[in-house]
Amino acid sequence: LQQLEHPALDAASQGFEDALTELLGADNVTFDLQNAQGEQANCATIANNFVAGNYDLILANATTALQCSAAATSTIPILGTSVTDYATALEIDDWTGSTGRNISGTSDLAPLDEQEAMIKELFPDVKTVGILYCSAEPNSKYQATQIEAALDADGIAYKEYTASEVDVIYIPTDNTMANNTETINNIALPAGIPIIAGEEGICSGCGVATLSISYYDIGYTAGQMAYDILVDGADI
Repeated sequence: LQQLEHPALDAASQGFEDALTELLGADNVTFDLQNAQGEQANCATIANNFVAGNYDLILANATTALQCSAAATSTIPILGTSVTDYATALEIDDWTGSTGRNISGTSDLAPLDEQEAMIKELFPDVKTVGILYCSAEPNSKYQATQIEAALDADGIAYKEYTASEVDVIYIPTDNTMANNTETINNIALPAGIPIIAGEEGICSGCGVATLSISYYDIGYTAGQMAYDILVDGADI
């Protein structure tokens, strides 16, 4: 269940499929790849259809896909990928490193402190950083908060709005922004505002630099976890 189409999520799905195909053999695994086109209602419908089909395992690619899958079943194993913080996504207050239920997965949490350090290195005269993200994505808010704390520590101001008033824009790993890089670029580029991106897909669309994890690799690792669960009986 892929939340929407953009390069990062596409790479994670491909990594997952490649890992399981290699480990199980192409003749022994069937994938039903469904794309929700960024709509929560579509995510819920697809997740419920997977449960009705009694699938052996669900890959939830991105946060809303994970939340809808979690709401749809408490028994079928669910692996998340492209999810920044599972405690935030699943509203777990006493996070201990495990969800305690039928959910595990891989995280796309980038090295946020190093990304903030990169802003200082590339733009040493920066006075104000604009942080651009979708407020409906809880994991994006999580990243914004972490970046704000790092900027605070270095005495750099920030705004969560109005690109016209900032020297540099920072975009975390945010699905809405990743799906609208052309629009962002058409505004920021003529204004001469450089963008530091949370991942390489956003960077290639509108950014000048990123320090990114590999979405293919986290998808591939999720595929290896799926093999452990399906074949070796690992406790999810």
